[in-house]
Amino acid sequence: MSTVVSADAATRAELLALEERRRAALVAGDIPALDAMFDESLVHIHAPGLTHGKAQLLEHVATRRAYLDSERGELRIRLVGDVAVMTGRLTNRLRSPEGGERVLGGVVTQVVRRCDDGEWRFLSFQMTPDGEHVWPAMPSELEAQDETTGKDGQR
Repeated sequence: MSTVVSADAATRAELLALEERRRAALVAGDIPALDAMFDESLVHIHAPGLTHGKAQLLEHVATRRAYLDSERGELRIRLVGDVAVMTGRLTNRLRSPEGGERVLGGVVTQVVRRCDDGEWRFLSFQMTPDGEHVWPAMPSELEAQDETTGKDGQR
């Protein structure tokens, strides 16, 4: 059984660069770049629950051209062999069907694998949009938030 470890500096840099290329390609509508980054078995779950495979997601990006900007927060990157699990905040500025814009933020889980050719490719993506928190934060959640943002709430 493989052990779960935090990504070393070199692997972290590779994966952050891959994520930056993905983000830039979505905004640019660069279908060939996205095609090269996405595994054939990709499952992409958009914030409202719409689920696309690779071909559908490429069609969605090409047809809708919805991504106007995308900003990442800090990413936690864990490795299990040649698979990386990346979690962190994402804020997208999106074109709406009516021609306006909207901003959608939330937490994303992405699964990436190192393929036989040495390239990392996205296997899975799921965004959980920000929502109402009905329970107050537990002490452990406040402590984790302090570790992420700093005691004064700043990164």
